[in-house]
Amino acid sequence: MRCLLYSLLGFCLISTAVAAGDIYLPEPNKIGKTTLMQALEDRHSDREFVDREVDERTLSTILWAAFGVNREDGKRTIPTAKDTKDLNIYVFTKKGIWLYDADNNLLKQQSDQNQMALFQLQDYMATVPLVLVYTGSTEDYAAMHAGSAYQNVGLYTAATGMANIVRGYYDREKLSDVLHLPEGQRVIVTQAVGWKNK
Repeated sequence: MRCLLYSLLGFCLISTAVAAGDIYLPEPNKIGKTTLMQALEDRHSDREFVDREVDERTLSTILWAAFGVNREDGKRTIPTAKDTKDLNIYVFTKKGIWLYDADNNLLKQQSDQNQMALFQLQDYMATVPLVLVYTGSTEDYAAMHAGSAYQNVGLYTAATGMANIVRGYYDREKLSDVLHLPEGQRVIVTQAVGWKNK
């Protein structure tokens, strides 16, 4: 009985740690409709996007492809050197900013402000509904992990007919300020994701 009570209390403590703006994502869709070779054939950068939100199930699948947990031991969809997992993915939309918590398939809200203007230094970015910001701290591994993650997203968008482009053109200083990055963390690269303008 005492164990049950402690278990329930533990669940309550974990539950209360979720803030009002946090979002539990639905299960990612792991059933593909195309082959890896076809996705490689179709992968390319896009500069035309439709101004349409990315739904939560699609977002969950994109983030799982980027850096999700794909094994019971907590390992990820990308290789991480020395199992450092030195990668954070921030999700920017017009509704705010979230940090992806892969272990819980959760978006932890960082801001409810629209900060998409930080990326709109080129005209085509005006209609992008989603920007992923990859951050890390280790000099040796963070960029490698980000590259693996954005390549997975690029292959996912190619396989599903979505659009994406990896970008280094943004206001790095303002972006770091908005994210309130911890000491030692830095922005590595960003990736615009959305729907194709067919």
